[in-house]
Amino acid sequence: MNPNRRDFIRTTGLLALAGMTGVEFLFAASGENVIRGSQKGLSLSFLPYELQLQHVFTLANSSRKTTPDVLTRLEFDGVTGYGEASMPPYLGESVVTATRFLSSLDLNQFNDPFQMDDILQYVDSVMPGNTAAKAAVDIALHDLVGKLLEQPWYKIWGFDPADTPNTSFTIGIDTPDIVRQKVAEATPYKILKVKLGQSTDRQMIETIRSVTDKPLCVDVNQGWTDRVMALETIYWLKENGVVFVEQPMPKTAIDDMAWLTQNSPLPTIADESLQRLPDVLKAHGVYHGINIKLMKCTGMREAHQMLMLARSLDMKVMIGCMTETSCAVSAAAQLAPKADWADLDGNLLISNDPFSGMRIVDGKVTLADKPGIGLEVKKKVF
Repeated sequence: MNPNRRDFIRTTGLLALAGMTGVEFLFAASGENVIRGSQKGLSLSFLPYELQLQHVFTLANSSRKTTPDVLTRLEFDGVTGYGEASMPPYLGESVVTATRFLSSLDLNQFNDPFQMDDILQYVDSVMPGNTAAKAAVDIALHDLVGKLLEQPWYKIWGFDPADTPNTSFTIGIDTPDIVRQKVAEATPYKILKVKLGQSTDRQMIETIRSVTDKPLCVDVNQGWTDRVMALETIYWLKENGVVFVEQPMPKTAIDDMAWLTQNSPLPTIADESLQRLPDVLKAHGVYHGINIKLMKCTGMREAHQMLMLARSLDMKVMIGCMTETSCAVSAAAQLAPKADWADLDGNLLISNDPFSGMRIVDGKVTLADKPGIGLEVKKKVF
């Protein structure tokens, strides 16, 4: 065992727990981009990977059938961690920007992966923005360090995996026939997340209510602009079994949003209004809670900080995701035991997931008792 790893495990009291054997993976050569470190340093490689959605995904202002993605691999001392940058167009990142950012990193300067704060502060300082690309490094580093410790991150953080909530399953805006088909496909899930924000909002809810009485949450994606209309709609949604409303108004409409939250019979949750740690304080008093997404906040390290801050402010917390593989979804799921709600279905919406990890059992987020973020490789893409 590497001395740095041995010392860390001893000083954190984890040596007695480190009996599990990490999963070893074999990879086929695929011509991926590689930033190789020395034998003693961190070695980063990355590969563009387009996510194929099972249905056209329609939000208040856009539709898409694919999502650009970049998979990352971080190696140290014969151990490999995996990460991912998922980049739906509205985030403003792309494969071009992500690969440019990842190519600019010099992780070889770090020969101790346990210096996580130093490594991730360096990654964050190289360029502004690029939050998804930064998350790809952060997730891979957490996966790597968890494997070196031979523990999953929910245990390292001291979370109880039995405390995870049910996950919602997302129903995108579509025709009534397709909406009913999507609801049928979501039979294993106990709560549905419905995309709203167009003129068909009430039709969407009425269509779903014609085939199921499951609890619903709604995500408006900034689609409402009139606060009085928004409040009237929220009262109607409550009568139809909706439990909370995510980002009902534009992120710039702060005063209107604060008024709506003050008068709303349902919790309001910030999504587009929230990206990184300083935004939690800005959301306090404007929303009842926040939706934390790794792709927007640079990964697991800052997501954990945001969760703890929101809890200290008595705010509700939702752990969400983009369209992602099981890599990023499993990373986000490590935080789920401390969340009120989870929206961790991004991997379920794609047809080409190369990993398996966090599972949904009877609608509930179920964490793997495996080191790191709990991944297995189903398909060799590196």
